[in-house]
Order: sequence, then structure tokens, then C-alpha cells
Amino acid sequence: MNKTVVIGAGFGGLALAIRLQAAGIPVLLLEQRDKPGGRAYVYQDRGFTFDAGPTVITDPSAIEELFTLAGKRMSDYVDLLPVTPFYRLCWETGQVFDYDNDQARLEEQIRRFNPRDVEGYRRFLAYSQAVFKEGYLKLGTVPFLSFRDMLRAGPQLARLQAWRSVYSMVAKFIEDERLREAFSFHSLLVGGNPFATSSIYTLIHALEREWGVWFARGGTGALVQGLVRLFQDLGGMLELNAQVDRLEMEGARIRAVRLADGRLIETAAVASNADVVHTYEKLLGHHPAGAARATALKRKRMSNSLFVLYFGLNHHHSQLAHHTVCFGPRYKALIEDIFHRDTLSEDFSLYLHAPCVTDPSLAPPGCGSYYVLAPVPHLGTANLDWTVEGPRLRDRIFAYLEQHYMPGLRSQLVTQRMFTPFDFRDRLSAHHGSAFSIEPILRQSAWFRPHNRDSQIPNLYLVGAGTHPGAGIPGVIGSAKATAGLMLETLSQ
Repeated sequence: MNKTVVIGAGFGGLALAIRLQAAGIPVLLLEQRDKPGGRAYVYQDRGFTFDAGPTVITDPSAIEELFTLAGKRMSDYVDLLPVTPFYRLCWETGQVFDYDNDQARLEEQIRRFNPRDVEGYRRFLAYSQAVFKEGYLKLGTVPFLSFRDMLRAGPQLARLQAWRSVYSMVAKFIEDERLREAFSFHSLLVGGNPFATSSIYTLIHALEREWGVWFARGGTGALVQGLVRLFQDLGGMLELNAQVDRLEMEGARIRAVRLADGRLIETAAVASNADVVHTYEKLLGHHPAGAARATALKRKRMSNSLFVLYFGLNHHHSQLAHHTVCFGPRYKALIEDIFHRDTLSEDFSLYLHAPCVTDPSLAPPGCGSYYVLAPVPHLGTANLDWTVEGPRLRDRIFAYLEQHYMPGLRSQLVTQRMFTPFDFRDRLSAHHGSAFSIEPILRQSAWFRPHNRDSQIPNLYLVGAGTHPGAGIPGVIGSAKATAGLMLETLSQ
């Protein structure tokens, strides 16, 4: 049998390749960059290690399942460390909220903001847990291939008021504006506007409360390497620097994958972990079905982009938490700017990652590795010149962090680099430089999202952030489970 080809060694592609290989389906995993990981790329410079992308692991059971089905123990490949608190949430007024899994401590902090919100939070948590059971445990790994699938889920989604936004549902239970921000920002972690994303995404809160927040010893890149080793131990083949140029068709089916170096690889099936617009426009744009799907996808709303600064300091800022969310002076208005305005705001909110709090090995002794990101508009919303805007925003962010969180930062700099919407577009082939693919609003979720198996090209499958269920490590690993089930139905025959 011809090998099955998986394009892209991000978390979704790796998880899918492992599932297929463990089931006896030979897989060739092709990655266009010089390292696996996709958005979970790793930079190393002057003794500092920087995780480029996702750093929050919230469902270790989904990762462990990959090792279990392969007959292996996860602990032999990767060591996951608990992160406490989950996040430190900070406001410019000096108020701080350490958000973690201790119910009594959570309620004590909520009481300091607004005593009435303690009971409101309990009701919000119960709602979030109900959504988690329905939206994540029941539907998170089930492919939506027909509208009937959506109709079957409809009554439960209606009961859970899925048409409401994340923010409006949080506000239904919680009065204090700062606490509303604290319990609604999570949708931004998967590219969702809290004021537009379906309230189904409040499940992220319950997911964190269920399993906690974790970090791989050695960084997220160590988790990627563990998954690569598992895949190769199962006999899977990984090729790096292998850019796919085109999917060759024979009628309605893919017959081969053509690489940029001219090689032609015949295949029984292809699963793409690449950006969904790129898959259809660049790899299949020569075929009528691919061209039509690309046109339709380009009409969809894409998630925001990100501006990311990676920096190493000759000082370890022990006052920081592992994950810190730095809320700016505006919340709703800033998010409106990010998702809808053709400009870059003067203010910002930031996520600051300080992994040496949990794992000092990521920097030289006495030093610290960090990254900080700001959500920004994608290039279709604000077509900015990031060769100009990038350095300006970098300087503003460094000055802000030094003033509010990291005294002496600029004098402590050893190394730094930027990643802008241009890099998402050019290095990751992301449409409009979107960081999370298609925006997770209700009418772009489940059946309304690109399907895990294409409806017109039967041996083309999708995996990753652009298909069901969506972005984030649990989402893309869940998509791999959904997609693998469909592929094994056909390829095992």
C-alpha cells in the first residue's frame, strides 16, 4: 500500500501521524521547516531556549492517550510539570488575581473584588462544567461531516445558550468588570473575540479546573520532540525541509504529493496540517474543487494575529509568575480594535511567559528566558507594514514591561527577536497572518468549519486549528482523533 502523507508536523499533524502509525498505517510526515512543531517551533540563542508558540497544556490526558494507544508510557518520553498559579492576572491599577485550582483561594480573591461575585462564580463554574461535558468530552473529537450532525447537537447547544458570547455569559453571573475580564479572556487563547465567540468556549475554564495547567520540562519543544520520538519508534518517517508544492489529482482523488524539490510521492491519502486556505489555494488551486473551496474559505472571518517578542535577560525576575496576563486600560474597546479596525492601537494587553519560574534550565544560570505577546489585527483587517510597526511596538512593550513588571529590563537584555503577522504569513503560510486560523464564532464552528474530511475530494483530510474542533493544543489534538477515525475507516479496509 502507498504511504499515507501528513503535511505539517505541528501538534495536529504529529498526533494524527502517531494514531495512524500505531494502527499499522505507514505514514510519511512532511515538514517544510528545519524543525518539527509548526507553531510550537523552538529558538535557541546564546544559551537561551524560547518556545515560539503554545505554552499552556490543559489536557494532559489527551497527550497521554497517544502514548497509551501506542503501548508506551508518556513518562518515558516527556515530563509534565504542574504550573501554579495557572495565571497571574494584573491590572495597571496594581490589582492582582492569582487564578488557579484552589477553590477556597479563588473565592477569597473574588471576595476581595466583589463579595456578591463568589456565588456568581460558583454558578458560572457549574455552567462551564456543563459546557465542558457537552462541547469537549462528547463533541470535541466527533467529526461533523453533515448538517444532520449539527442538528443532532442543536438541542444541547440551544440549552447551553451557545448563541451568546463568552463575555455576555460571564457577565450573566459576575458583576465586577475586572472579574468579567478574568473569566472571559480565555477565548483569546484560541483566537476568539470574547464579545463574539460562542459561549461554548467557556468550557476552557472548566477544562483547566478539571486537569490543571502544565508545562513540559525542557519547554513545549521537549513535548514536540517526545511526540516525534514516539512516532519514529513506531516506524513513522519524518522529513524536514520538505516543502509541499502541489497535490496532484486524478479525477476527484489525490494521487501524489509534489515537493518543491521536484520529487513526486504517490499516496493513498493526504492529511493536511497546513493552513486551510493555503491547502486549498496553493496546493489544490489548480483543481476546480480546490479553487472553489479556497474562494469560500477566504470569505470567512479569520482570527487575529499576534506580535511576539522573545528575549533573554542576564537577570531572573523571580517576582513573576510562569504565566502573567497584563490587562491594559481598555478591554472591550481594545478587542474591537484588534478584530475590526484598520489600525494599531496605542495601548495593548499582554501575555508574558516566564518559563524559568518552573524550569530554570531554559536559560543560563542566573538568567531568564521570556516571551511576551500582544494580540494584533491580522493583515486583512489592518494591512500594516510590520517592518516599520514591529520595532516601534517592540520598544513600547519593553518600556511598558520595565515600568510595570520587570525593572531594569532594557539594561539586562542579552538577546531578542520579533515575530510579526508577516512571519505568520511568510513562515507559516497563514492566510492574512492569522495566528489561529478561522475565527471560532458559532457560524464557523462544528459543521460550519472546514470538515475533517473533504466532501468532494474523498482522500483529502484536514487536521489542526482550521478544522473541527479548533485551535489550542487540546483542540488540535482532538482534531487528530476525529480525523484519524475517518481515515482508519477507509485505509484499514
